[in-house]
Amino acid sequence: MANEFSDHHYWAIILGGSSGLGLAAAQKLAAHGMNLCIIHRDPGVEMEKVNAGFEGIREMGVQVITFNADVTRADKRMQILERLESSMGEEGKVRCLVHSIARGTLKAMVTAGVSSSDRLNVRGLDNGIASSIDSDKIKAMPPASGATLSTDDFRITLDSMAYSLYDWVKDVSLRNLFATDARVLSFTSEGSHRAWKHYAAVSAAKAALEAISRNIALEFAPLGIRANCIQAGTTNTRSLQLIPGSDQLIAWSEARSPFQRLTTPEDVANVVYLLCKDEAAWINGAIIPVDGGAHIC
Repeated sequence: MANEFSDHHYWAIILGGSSGLGLAAAQKLAAHGMNLCIIHRDPGVEMEKVNAGFEGIREMGVQVITFNADVTRADKRMQILERLESSMGEEGKVRCLVHSIARGTLKAMVTAGVSSSDRLNVRGLDNGIASSIDSDKIKAMPPASGATLSTDDFRITLDSMAYSLYDWVKDVSLRNLFATDARVLSFTSEGSHRAWKHYAAVSAAKAALEAISRNIALEFAPLGIRANCIQAGTTNTRSLQLIPGSDQLIAWSEARSPFQRLTTPEDVANVVYLLCKDEAAWINGAIIPVDGGAHIC
């Protein structure tokens, strides 16, 4: 496998790199010689597994520094960037910043008066989904949470899943750590422009993330920075598994796909890698579907 990034002393900053799309992106970039600064947020009980994953990346022969920290905190961001600058040395530069934060609130806007027979509809599943889901499993779904969405839920979700992208890009740029041809990549979903029940806060965050990415593409272009969003298809990650009835959503997503399967983290990581190549320099300000064509069905 070609290590085309190693000769350039390139680094990638991965925000949310301990699992799912972020970890897959880290593994793919490392396999091609990219050094990594991975920021993640995991409890102590998960750290043995998380650290094992990081060690596997180090075995690829690249430098890897990791931080278990809240990406929304300005003080933590400054500490991390100081350590990164020291680790990169004079020749190192950030080729890629990947935003893969999945800290969002999944609550209904209203739950009053919802009966057990309405549980499928409460989750925002349309008739096309309903026809492909076993009715007995629908009845077995847990009832919707009694807690409804608050403005604080919106704020926390948008801080983590949208505004943090700009904070990191701005501060990396102010420190002159970006390469002259750098890439900013973030993960969005169809939920940015579709209404799914329980998804309002995350939907708002994804829409904001796309808007921020577009404006980074415009306003940071004079600095050589390209920014794009990857609209990943349904992927069986830890975040998806937190959604009640996720097994049924997975079944429907497989049926919807032209290739009759889900998107994998590796599918998305492959596109992250492609967008980091020199040949992708003219792709800027785009929202790129990576779902095997599911978005056309």
